[in-house]
Amino acid sequence: VAAAGFTFIKANSQQHPPARYFRVNSKILIFLVLLQGAAVLLYSSWYVQPNARSSSKTEGKVHVLLLSSWRSGSSFLGQVFSQHPSVFYLMEPAWHVWTKVQKPGAKLLRMAVRDLLRSLFQCDFSVMDSYLPENHRASSLFMWTESRALCSPPACSITARNESQCRQKCDVKGLQKVEKACQTYSHVALKDVRLFELKSLYPLLQDPNLDLRIVHLVRDPRAVFRSREESAKSFILDSSIVLEQEDIPEAEVQYKVMQEVCHSHLEIYETVILKPPPFLEGRYKMIRYEDMARNPLKEVSDIYQFVGLEMTKQMEEWIYKKTHGKGKGTPMQAFQVIPRNATQVSEAWRTMLPHSKVKRVQEVCGEAMELLGYRSVHSEEEQKRLDLDLLHFPWFS
Repeated sequence: VAAAGFTFIKANSQQHPPARYFRVNSKILIFLVLLQGAAVLLYSSWYVQPNARSSSKTEGKVHVLLLSSWRSGSSFLGQVFSQHPSVFYLMEPAWHVWTKVQKPGAKLLRMAVRDLLRSLFQCDFSVMDSYLPENHRASSLFMWTESRALCSPPACSITARNESQCRQKCDVKGLQKVEKACQTYSHVALKDVRLFELKSLYPLLQDPNLDLRIVHLVRDPRAVFRSREESAKSFILDSSIVLEQEDIPEAEVQYKVMQEVCHSHLEIYETVILKPPPFLEGRYKMIRYEDMARNPLKEVSDIYQFVGLEMTKQMEEWIYKKTHGKGKGTPMQAFQVIPRNATQVSEAWRTMLPHSKVKRVQEVCGEAMELLGYRSVHSEEEQKRLDLDLLHFPWFS
């Protein structure tokens, strides 16, 4: 440009007086300065702005994915987050994806689930329009009363004392208040039991707008099997999706589902330990339900530290109350968190599940059990010896 400007001035210098010559030169210099400034601004918009977005990460929010499988104690873990005053929590939003699509398979739906999670983590609830009925309300969200944030201001005009009051006072039209409430919390936590690997989550882990932490909850497959049997009718649709709509004898369905669940633990192990991508470092934590049952305050404190939450006195009292009750739970309470003796619940399968079924579960989940630190039993007598500890330290201790 400078050369072109010089040529232009020289070519016309003989036709105009010196004063005219310097006026033209000044205009060109001003034009060049403005052009350079515009180039600098354009350059900044290309390279600086994305970095600024990356550092802000949706205004400093921390995004927590509670990854688990059915009947693994995930409802309790979800409430550990829901009850914390800094957390906006939703229970299993992926349920809407799995129940909307006709005769799908888990592999087909995982990308739709991932995209749903991405939008909800950023408090964008317009994504729910595809899965909710027309003129939807807060109650259209799956198990919405399990979220303390949806039963208190600013999502609700009052702080509901219980589920009944929440249903009566907090069931607002649309999701605008829900979306605005989500934006006011420092942490957004979503629980999901419908993802069986980590690789589909890579785009979320690499998204500069998300500060994603994954808390992966596992449980003894024998205890999971026993709990699933008690609530079998609740899982008919989910089981068919997990098994990709295969025609499997009814007596074998639960074992095949457990095989898929245990295989997912092995696949995640391979991802995290053998071939971890660099963006996964410091973003993944695995915990066992049994460890949480034995020492709930310590385990929950460690989880809070991992995601950047403070343990409060109120949360300590809540955790103690929920893990030191007398109840054992019933099939009707499959998705509720009630005061129970957590240690007794975690060991109930040893006295209530026939050894023949225990043996089958150990056959389909043996490798995963060894990996996760669950010892096999080789006789009914050994199974029922409650003084025999079946836990040992796994790789992630």
